[in-house]
Amino acid sequence: MLQLTKIFSFETAHALHEYNGKCKNIHGHSYKLHVTVRGRSESEDYLPAPGILVDFKVIKELVQQTIVQHFDHRLILSAAYMLDHPGCSTQENLWVWDMEPSAENMVLYMQRALREVLPEEVVLAGLRLYETSDSYAEWVPAV
Repeated sequence: MLQLTKIFSFETAHALHEYNGKCKNIHGHSYKLHVTVRGRSESEDYLPAPGILVDFKVIKELVQQTIVQHFDHRLILSAAYMLDHPGCSTQENLWVWDMEPSAENMVLYMQRALREVLPEEVVLAGLRLYETSDSYAEWVPAV
């Protein structure tokens, strides 16, 4: 099956409410997001002219508008965190979520947002969100 992957980078800060570890404090990451799409057909025939499944430029523009512009240089905190830390409400670029802004929840948010905007000829085949160089949360569709 033919798949294409485009990689994006952005900086985001967050904190996890009721977490017993370093991530309970506001901190940031240099995230890398791997977005993988596949064609709707399972055919392994060569693609007709122009020979591409979807232009990488199209994927880049959609992900930039749908994900990167919303996450880059933002502070994401949960509403529960805000109740315990009301002073954080004065932070610039604050984005308050109903859920905890863990890598797992971020990647779930991203898959929902991207599935709504992808071109008809492709489907989202997977997302891999690196929080560090050796740790990532991954979403793959249920089989």
